[in-house]
Amino acid sequence: MLVALNTIAASQAIATSVVLAKCRRLLDYATTYQNAILRYHASDMVLHIDSDAAYLVMPGTKSRIAGHFFLSNRPPMALSKVTPLPNGAILTKYRTLRHVVASAAEAETSGIFLNAQVAIPIRLALKALGHPQPSTPIKTDNSTSHHFVHTTMRKKRSKSSDIRLNWLRDRETYSQFHVYWEKGTENGADYFTKHHSPQYHQKMRPKYVHSLNIIKDIVSAAVTDHVRGCVYPISQLDTDRSHVFASARA
Repeated sequence: MLVALNTIAASQAIATSVVLAKCRRLLDYATTYQNAILRYHASDMVLHIDSDAAYLVMPGTKSRIAGHFFLSNRPPMALSKVTPLPNGAILTKYRTLRHVVASAAEAETSGIFLNAQVAIPIRLALKALGHPQPSTPIKTDNSTSHHFVHTTMRKKRSKSSDIRLNWLRDRETYSQFHVYWEKGTENGADYFTKHHSPQYHQKMRPKYVHSLNIIKDIVSAAVTDHVRGCVYPISQLDTDRSHVFASARA
């Protein structure tokens, strides 16, 4: 839905019948899937970020970036391989880059840079709540951006992205973030940067949201003590569902 909204917003100044058809299709989707239910698991409350970018997919040869922020378990001390347990998203950041980038690697690096900046106040808030944060792992599926940040690849003709690269390198040096590579199929932000077929949406939807019947079965079998935070009793599931679920338009 975020991709559709972003595309429609970029075209509303020069709206055509095609844009109108896209709006109607989006409204049909929202009517069909009225409740999107996020499922959260108890964890170590450590912030994880999946970052991705789609190169030259917007009008004016601009690129689209996305960030999938969620809380999971503490990463291992050896950060070469991070495999966090999946959890419900606390934030999905999605935007069009204002500037035109010269390569897919620059788009990916810009996405990591902007997502890392968004993560800083989240890290501070978690620390204030009593959850100290290690180096925040940032997943990218672009090996060039990964090597640039870790200074294992020499820069050449990349002055337009020097600020972002040096900022990320500095934060990596001081252990505020840890950028690591993982294939695109394991990147939670990849879904939010591209247009997909209806079949692919149906396949991926259970990964991010859950149907109400499944959630009822899970909550009914759960023990309240195993859930962190302020959660209302299971008996109030039907009478006051908003206190148990984070519901939003899909």
